Amino acid sequence: MKILVAVKRVIDYNVRVRVKSDGSGVETSGVKMSMNPFDEIAVEEAIRLKEKGFATEIVVVSIGPEASQEVMRTAMAMGADRGILVPVDAEINSLIAAKLLKAVVEKEQPGLVIMGKQAIDDDANQTGQMLAGLLGWGQGTFASKLEITDGHANVTREVDGGLMTVKLAMPAIVTTDLRLNEPRYVALPNIMKARSKPLAKMTPAELGVDTASKVTRLKTEEPKKRTGGGKVKTVEELVTKLKTEAKVI
Repeated sequence: MKILVAVKRVIDYNVRVRVKSDGSGVETSGVKMSMNPFDEIAVEEAIRLKEKGFATEIVVVSIGPEASQEVMRTAMAMGADRGILVPVDAEINSLIAAKLLKAVVEKEQPGLVIMGKQAIDDDANQTGQMLAGLLGWGQGTFASKLEITDGHANVTREVDGGLMTVKLAMPAIVTTDLRLNEPRYVALPNIMKARSKPLAKMTPAELGVDTASKVTRLKTEEPKKRTGGGKVKTVEELVTKLKTEAKVI
């Protein structure tokens, strides 16, 4: 079985995000970038499935600028076999990403697609679900446990108030949550070996997908800074503040 893993290059989770002065977006110039943490978990899970004998090949796919090759090489250093880059310089939304991934899936014909439940740059949590809808495949989102048995994927999902286990006929889509696993440390020899692993490119035109977005971001703003609290002397004063200032009652 072939496993396809989608990875995204995002601002490193340790970096404090800053909004551009003109409000056109987030500042990325000179900022440390890395693999989306949820996607790193997806790569690790694919590798573990291969180590258990359920997969014969792991293909990582990334949609973004040429610099996305860095995170793809990291995935290959972890244990992925090869990579496919869909070069796109402009920012794309979840639907366009899902359409591009659908085209790649149709070419590669994997038995399982694993990706992070969301990217930490936009927190959209949409691409996996949209991809499943476009392909007509079953989906197991927010996975905290994944098992392959009798040609099915048993996915334990984290839901409000507990856990839910779903049994998916394969091929299927699985999106990973933080508690699924802990990604392995990448050793230097593996980083060197990853440089020689094949990395192909498929342009949106070759995939037959129009990347023009129908959604326009008007402005990006930082959250308003919270003001300090205050003390009240009586219940009547508290009620008055809740009515006139907080306006919650």
